[in-house]
Amino acid sequence: MIDIEEAFRRLTKSAFRRRFRLRGKELAHLQTWGIDRVMQQAAELIDKRVAPADPPNDGRQTPWGNHPVFLAQHATATCCRGCLEKTHGIEPGHELTQEERAHIMRVIRRWLTSQTASDER
Repeated sequence: MIDIEEAFRRLTKSAFRRRFRLRGKELAHLQTWGIDRVMQQAAELIDKRVAPADPPNDGRQTPWGNHPVFLAQHATATCCRGCLEKTHGIEPGHELTQEERAHIMRVIRRWLTSQTASDER
C-alpha cells in the first residue's frame, strides 16, 4: 500500500478522476449531515461493498451518484478492488485489513473535505 500523498499525486494525473466534483444533492447531503456522519456511512459502505476478499459485483458495485461517498470513491479510486490495486497498491484477493480500511477512509475524508473547502470559496 502506498502513502496517501503518493495516492493523491496519482489521482491528479488522471483526467477521469479529476472530473468528479461534489455538487447538487450529494453536496447537500454532506452539508446537512456533516463530515462525521458521512464518514460513518462511508465505513459501512466500504465494509459491505469493497472490504470482502471477493466483493459481489466487483468493478460494478459502486453507484455513480446519490451519495457523497460514492462520488468520493470514484474520484479517489477506492470504488473497487481493481482501482484500489492500480492506484493505492492494495492487492485483491484478501479481506481488507484495518490498516487498508483506515487508508481508504483517510483518502475519502480528504477528498470530501477538499470539496467542501472549494465550495466555500
